[in-house]
Amino acid sequence: MTLALRWQSTPSRTLDAQQLGHLASLCLKLEVETHPKPGLVSHVDNGAHRDMDAALLCLSATTLMPFYGELAAAGAEGAGMNRLRAIGVAAERAMLAATHGVNTHRGAIFGLGLLCAAAGYRNAVGIRKSLGQLVSERWGDDILSGPISLRSHGAVASRRYGAGGARAEAAYGFPSIYDIALPALRAARELAPHDEEAVRVQTCIRLIAEVTDTNLLHRGGAEGLSFAQASASGFLAAGGVGSPEWGKRAADIHQAFVARNLSPGGSADLLAMALFVDRLEA
Repeated sequence: MTLALRWQSTPSRTLDAQQLGHLASLCLKLEVETHPKPGLVSHVDNGAHRDMDAALLCLSATTLMPFYGELAAAGAEGAGMNRLRAIGVAAERAMLAATHGVNTHRGAIFGLGLLCAAAGYRNAVGIRKSLGQLVSERWGDDILSGPISLRSHGAVASRRYGAGGARAEAAYGFPSIYDIALPALRAARELAPHDEEAVRVQTCIRLIAEVTDTNLLHRGGAEGLSFAQASASGFLAAGGVGSPEWGKRAADIHQAFVARNLSPGGSADLLAMALFVDRLEA
């Protein structure tokens, strides 16, 4: 697959700001090139979404590429949160223009953008801290004290249900990436050593099982979140992608999510971010 070939092409230590932008965009596209992810858009179908498909998500990822590079360059220059936020606002404006108003990647602009900035800073300074630790140390306080979006569905669910959401995730160094996604990604490679798509499916489902996904809370409330987590946990308990006919079981869960209009968009963003971190910190 073309994406897989590009994924392996450049040693991570040589990535400059522009290449970091390309990598971030690629990780978003790899998330799309993953099926079956419960309720989510993929190259196979639109999941529980009527307003977007794989082509639109890939267009959005391409549109965001230069902004991720700009965030990496700003991080390398020691930028504060105000400058990063201004780049993020410009990225969101460009995304909405490209998608005719569809919110394809607002959460990924925020989370993946901060990781790009941290990667740029780390390259410039030459330190060996994790990207999550750098985000927390350099911008964590400003993330928590900054303006709160009143428009995003995740923010509304966070206020309604008391969930931490994307802001807390970033401010505390992305624990869902480091404590859940990366261990799942690496363990899944033992289960399916020759199938990176299966590895991504397993990682996404692990995130659904363990993360309080505010997108699920928005669409299904506490009951929807509980159903999603129980379904994902059952898949993993049965052996995940290491068990026979795992694809059929995952597809059945996917259809059950679609029937309930459930889409774990937060977990999808975290999967893309985990792929980015894994590439740079493997």
